[in-house]
Amino acid sequence: MAVREHPPGVDTRHRLLEAAEWLFIERGYEALSMRLVTARAEANLAAVNYHFGSKEAMLQELLAQRLDRLNEDRLRLLDACEADGHVPDYETILGILFAPALQLGRSPAGGPAFLRLLGRVYSDASPFIRDYLQRHYRPIFERFFEAFARALPQTPRNELGLRLHFALKALSGMLAADDMNDLLAELSMGQSLGDAELLARLVSLVSPALVAPLGNPRQVNLIEQLLRQSNQLAETAQPGSTEPDRSRGKRVVSVRAPR
Repeated sequence: MAVREHPPGVDTRHRLLEAAEWLFIERGYEALSMRLVTARAEANLAAVNYHFGSKEAMLQELLAQRLDRLNEDRLRLLDACEADGHVPDYETILGILFAPALQLGRSPAGGPAFLRLLGRVYSDASPFIRDYLQRHYRPIFERFFEAFARALPQTPRNELGLRLHFALKALSGMLAADDMNDLLAELSMGQSLGDAELLARLVSLVSPALVAPLGNPRQVNLIEQLLRQSNQLAETAQPGSTEPDRSRGKRVVSVRAPR
């Protein structure tokens, strides 16, 4: 690993947190080791123990520094949009969740790594990260869920939870992607996009996940047919199979949206 140059006056604690953040973004929690952190920070294991006590404590401090400010900004914006009993629509609530994140990513307080960190936090499957988010930010999750429920009263709550899970992960992933600049160039046909235009474009991409009609029996039946056909094709393609491939030439079922 290449030796990194650190600005004069950057203390060991800061270097360790900076190294942990970079490695967490690149590798995820489970692959993050103290050996890698100390090598990148040009420190030793004793420094980790002195400043934090453990890998878990170091990540907790990193996440608190990054996410506490973000969630405070989100709640202030939601409070303002709900003032005087106003019920913001679901697109506004998506904007409330991600506008502060985009702004922090552009500011010295957040920095260019902030959006990638946010994407990693939302996508990391480790029990430690899931538990940390639940313990520290559950009231915030519940507050925003209720805001979405008021904006989409026709959607059953269990269905809404599932849809939010996918929509928010998709939007986080797009903002945090390494190739975000390439994606933006494709979305904008090469034109320069301001932050408001960027976020509006991304919100428009994930919003249909929240409001698409619920699946109906016809859709379920068509998907079941496709699954059966897929299983049959997989069985006939098994190495060493002596059964003739009777699937060739069979009509493939087309799945169409209900009229």
